[in-house]
Amino acid sequence: MAKRDEDIYTQRKLQGSYITSVVSITLVLFTLGLLGLLVIHTSSLSDYIRENIGFEIIMKEGVKEANILQLQKSLNASPYVKSTEYITREEATRRLTDDLGEDFIKWLGDAQNPLLPSIDVRFKAAWANSDSLRVIEKAILGNPHVKELFYQESLVHLINQNLKRVGIVILLFTILLMVIAFALINNTIRLSVYSKRFLIRSMQLVGATESFIRTPFILKGLLQGFIGGIMALLLLTGILYMALNNIPELALLQQVETVLIFYAVILIAGMFITAISTYFAIGKYLKAKTDKLFA
Repeated sequence: MAKRDEDIYTQRKLQGSYITSVVSITLVLFTLGLLGLLVIHTSSLSDYIRENIGFEIIMKEGVKEANILQLQKSLNASPYVKSTEYITREEATRRLTDDLGEDFIKWLGDAQNPLLPSIDVRFKAAWANSDSLRVIEKAILGNPHVKELFYQESLVHLINQNLKRVGIVILLFTILLMVIAFALINNTIRLSVYSKRFLIRSMQLVGATESFIRTPFILKGLLQGFIGGIMALLLLTGILYMALNNIPELALLQQVETVLIFYAVILIAGMFITAISTYFAIGKYLKAKTDKLFA
């Protein structure tokens, strides 16, 4: 009877150790995943901000609409342009009237409408930096139909400078958290294997080979990593769902493909780390002397 009670106690202890390992792996992967989602959305926000940087190209008086449309078509074919919008003189007048809240044309009397047709250009994120924009500005101003070009160069420089600083901070924090995550999962697996050190020695005594002993432990480690990864992804999905419900604007930054790839990386990383940690942890007790098992 006492032997049976001892077996039940040992079984419960092993189950408790397994559950503790899975929960620890889940929490570590969840934390790592949360930072990863932050990085993905920060990157999307960075691209979104850069892609809203653009030029307002003012055309010369008397330029034919066909020439303006030709320039717009040329810009749309450029590798650095994300989108363009042709704003006619009438459209520019309507927008300014809406902004002022009254029709400014009537105050001009017989004077000609001073507003000129223009093309609003938005650039792809990779090109929205000061150096590239200066080169593009020079090329556009070389067009004989262009009168002038407006964009806030100082604002562009400030935005890119701040985005670069934020990116460096997040990168350093990500690397630090990845190291911590690996260390925590590794320690969790080592503790789990430690509780089975006498079982490992018993298998050695009956003549089991190292690969025979390692294989079930590694498979169990992979399973722990898989379950922990799935649980972490479920938690991340819940957080993402709540964030989208409370901040609908996040949908603008949502990249479903990127998020799914990241989910796969988290799952594979969890399984890989647990398998590698189990492999080395088992190796330690395979080579340990008998007296060291009681330490």
